[in-house]
Amino acid sequence: MRLPQGVGLIFYFLTKAVFSKSGRYSFMSSRTVLTLGTTLGLGLTPFTAWATPHAVAQPVVANPLLRPAPAQSTASKHTPHQRITPSTHKSTQTTSLDVNARRHDFAYPEAQHEPDATTHLTAERLRARDVTTIRGLERVAPNLTIQSINGTASTNFYLRGIGFNDFTQSNMGPVLTYIDDVAYPYSTMANGQMFDLAGASVTPGPVGTEHGQSDTGGEVHIHTNTPTDTWHFGATQDIASYARSRSEAYISGPLARGLSFRLAGQTLHGGGWQTNPTNGDHLGDADLWALRGKLQWKPDSHTTILLSGHFTQDNSEVVTSVPVARLIGKQAIPHFGSWLQAQWSSRPEFAKLFGRKAGIKPSEHNQFWGADLHITHDFGPVTLTTISAFETEREGEYTDQDGTADAQADTYRTVDANSFTQEVRLNNSNTHDRLQWVVGAYYQRTRMNQRFFFDYTDYTARRYMMATTFGLNQESVSEFGHVSYRLPHGITLWTGLLHELDDRSITGLKSEIFGGATQNFHAESTASNQFAGQVGISWQMAQHALLYYKMSKGFKPGGFTANNTQIQAQLDPFKPETVLTYELGFKSDPIPNHLRINGAAFYNDFHNQQILGTVLIPNYGPLSEITNAPKSESWGFEGTIEAHPFSHLFITQNFGWQRGNFQDFPTVNRAKTNAYYAQHHVWKAINDNFAGVDNGQPKLTLNGSADWRQPIARAYALEFGPDWQYRGSQAITPGGTGFYRLPPYFLLGAHVTFRSPSGHWEATVYARNILNRRYAESGGQATTTYFYIPGEPRFIGGRVSYGF
Repeated sequence: MRLPQGVGLIFYFLTKAVFSKSGRYSFMSSRTVLTLGTTLGLGLTPFTAWATPHAVAQPVVANPLLRPAPAQSTASKHTPHQRITPSTHKSTQTTSLDVNARRHDFAYPEAQHEPDATTHLTAERLRARDVTTIRGLERVAPNLTIQSINGTASTNFYLRGIGFNDFTQSNMGPVLTYIDDVAYPYSTMANGQMFDLAGASVTPGPVGTEHGQSDTGGEVHIHTNTPTDTWHFGATQDIASYARSRSEAYISGPLARGLSFRLAGQTLHGGGWQTNPTNGDHLGDADLWALRGKLQWKPDSHTTILLSGHFTQDNSEVVTSVPVARLIGKQAIPHFGSWLQAQWSSRPEFAKLFGRKAGIKPSEHNQFWGADLHITHDFGPVTLTTISAFETEREGEYTDQDGTADAQADTYRTVDANSFTQEVRLNNSNTHDRLQWVVGAYYQRTRMNQRFFFDYTDYTARRYMMATTFGLNQESVSEFGHVSYRLPHGITLWTGLLHELDDRSITGLKSEIFGGATQNFHAESTASNQFAGQVGISWQMAQHALLYYKMSKGFKPGGFTANNTQIQAQLDPFKPETVLTYELGFKSDPIPNHLRINGAAFYNDFHNQQILGTVLIPNYGPLSEITNAPKSESWGFEGTIEAHPFSHLFITQNFGWQRGNFQDFPTVNRAKTNAYYAQHHVWKAINDNFAGVDNGQPKLTLNGSADWRQPIARAYALEFGPDWQYRGSQAITPGGTGFYRLPPYFLLGAHVTFRSPSGHWEATVYARNILNRRYAESGGQATTTYFYIPGEPRFIGGRVSYGF
């Protein structure tokens, strides 16, 4: 007997609903439903379900370029065997249906039981939002701002408003970057490594009691794919506006019993969108290639040894500055007919000074390479982990900071740095024990030499070229421990403690005016001996609801300002920074698989917060100097909402809000000092105390996306939707108003992705800054002008990926 078509459709959707509650339905389970419906004469139309990135059956062959490994959760409930016996079937035959896959419409369900504010990001999400550099993470995490320094590969992080602007990148930042659990003391070292990704995470607040190094602002973790026991390879080609091309490929597989490897690489070319209206020159083309190799050996079921190495060569041009105000002199700043235009200069005499060809454009000439060895052995009751790493940085960087055709603040910087780190951890092996603990130690040694060349030939107060040279030696050792205990009724208590000893010195600093005087400065050193730690309590008040509270103390060592040194006093070390953070948070899935809401509120009590302030050098002018604000505070909240209100629609919204002010911060008021000079042509320090002044960080940041995931004929899949990002105004000098603040901006993007039934290939068309909004990504001062670094215009691109 054949039932009416409407009854068949009702049966299909009822069956689908049962499967959605009991387990993850896959292509095969939908085909089984179709077969069952046909056998029963229900008149089902041909249909095959498609797998969403967070609700997908594991393919026979994984393809890391196309989708991440599905998240696993011991907390998820599912019925491994579901029997359906339709009462409408008149025969005596009974048909059973097995569904063995689990369904998670939201990624990382196990993280919902962890008492922290960490944002976990799948490789799929990073790819969908076109996160191909470290800076792109601010588009997918709350309360996070990552800014390029003068348009270069060097970056500054601000997490919950905690961060500082360090042009020399010779000091440890408040937010550390980790790649595959290796800490990078200088963020520039991570340049070019955002490829072949397995995922990422962003953790705000003081860290260091469970791994790595202590910090005050938090940490960013990048995870790359590891070798596989079966053969896989894949490739991606991405072509976008302004002739930008990005290629990525990998191959992975076994070499011998227990031995496997993975080799991955990327190249990036083109994409330059700035032009010089005076001569038609083009600027901003990328020229980067990077390679990563991994060798994994598992001699037995308890031991894993992973050796990794990477190399990056970056000869990319950089985005140059656009002046917004002249601080010194009467010459008008350039005005352009389009925000895609800019000016820059390069005198042959200056290029010859540092050994580059005449006509050099603002650009990088960088090499980064390193290797690390991970060893893990499970002894039964305990697991031992050791991580040894060596990282190098060889940087040559040219910037035209005044943003004019004159040589008023043209700069070339060379950096020769290396870092060795060693971490040892011991923890209990059974993750189901009530008592969980980890103890360990961490050692870091860095050596750095920098040289800055400056061309002030067209600046009437100087009219010379000069160079500053210095070396930096740093060594630190820390011991840490963390313990948690799970009580009845879903309550868990935990505490952690870290002790760190840091010793660093600046040596051989010389300031040389070519054709003039040379100054040699005495070496300076500073040592820190501090404790950090945390204590907290969490309550799993329901299966899908967690509440936690914790107090954390963070610590960051002191350091030096070494850029453009003129007097010995500029080398006085700034003090260590400490912060006491109070955090109250929750994680919830009020409607499992349909609605997830996570949030946290925080308060930061700073002592000696490290911040870029101002000093006035007599007969020279104001200079930036990292100094300490004796007392400051900040507070705010952040959260993430993920919603799957009905079939096909998935929405993610991150939001962050923070406020802060200085309670005691005596410094030179740069705006008033510059105004006095403009009126009287005499340098006089106008001192001020910024007590009660806002910390200048963006108060509101938002980012999110909406995806419609639509199955189409023959099990193909179509995904499309918009994404967005908002950042509030940000001061580029303490207490800054007017042009001393970066304006707020809102950016809109979109994408359309077409996937094959096998999951072996996909094609995407995407757009970033689709409204072509003009905005400033970062800003600063360069001797005679204040400048903004403009953000990217509209980019429209296409991406094709294949792998098996």
